Amino acid sequence: MAVDSMKAGKYTGLEVSAANTLEECWDLVNTHEETGSHLMILENVNYRRDVLAVLNMVKQNVFGELLHFTCGYQHDLRGVKFNDGKTAYGKGVEFGEKGISESAWRTQHSLLRNADVYPTHGLGPVAVMADVNRGNRFVSLTSHATKAIGLNKYIVDNGGKDHPNAKLKWKQGDIITSTIETSNGETIIVTHNVNTPHPYSLGFKVQGVQGLTDFDYHTQRIHVEGTTKGHGWEAMDAWFEKYDHPLWKKYGASATEAGHGGIDFFVLNAFVESAKENIAPPMDAYDAAAWSAVTPLSELSIENNGAPQ
Repeated sequence: MAVDSMKAGKYTGLEVSAANTLEECWDLVNTHEETGSHLMILENVNYRRDVLAVLNMVKQNVFGELLHFTCGYQHDLRGVKFNDGKTAYGKGVEFGEKGISESAWRTQHSLLRNADVYPTHGLGPVAVMADVNRGNRFVSLTSHATKAIGLNKYIVDNGGKDHPNAKLKWKQGDIITSTIETSNGETIIVTHNVNTPHPYSLGFKVQGVQGLTDFDYHTQRIHVEGTTKGHGWEAMDAWFEKYDHPLWKKYGASATEAGHGGIDFFVLNAFVESAKENIAPPMDAYDAAAWSAVTPLSELSIENNGAPQ
């Protein structure tokens, strides 16, 4: 759809993930270059208030030269991947043709692919902090997967051991860990975990030579050498206030009614403003391709015992 849209000369917005195969990643880039039509990947987490504040801290060199990041998507989706064919979320163990809503398509990936199929919520914000595609780039990736038992357990627990779906062999490991190296010498660990009990977490950590932050909805802490006291962590409330991003300062009040805690306002606003001017968006076809390439590359690496891709 995005390729056809660009070919029709339209300024295109694309939800995440942007692609499932390397060929699709190249299709986005090649079509953008052939047509001159712009594409924006609509990654809303890049606009989270805490994420933008940390980006502001990175740009102001709070952590010194950057070394390492962690991120990912850890979110119990078992009640999303299965339902009873009538209720979208939280009931039943059906999927595919017998399911509705996301279970009709999303669950099939777990049956057929041992890969990180949803990397961009964590990786997008980190890629921007690391200047990926703006003087830095992803170079290689290695991935490993645990065994796959979480979805079977959920089916047995909720549908019984005799349910037909209890006999299925799931391909996707319950926890998939990928390590990316950049050309500037940083490493990024990306974790995918949606088949086990796990409260929503993107697990952000930004480590520089001068200090680090470990932040998410449940944890917000920082340590900066020479600023925080001793060898301990400090809460980030004052830091978030000091480094609150200009976008949130200016538009925070307008954003409050928008989805996902206000971040949908910012991503859609950026898309509309870029489209009105017909200029390159802040997250473009190259970002869409690089961030989404983690899916097919993690699949290849896992298939080949963690071989670098």
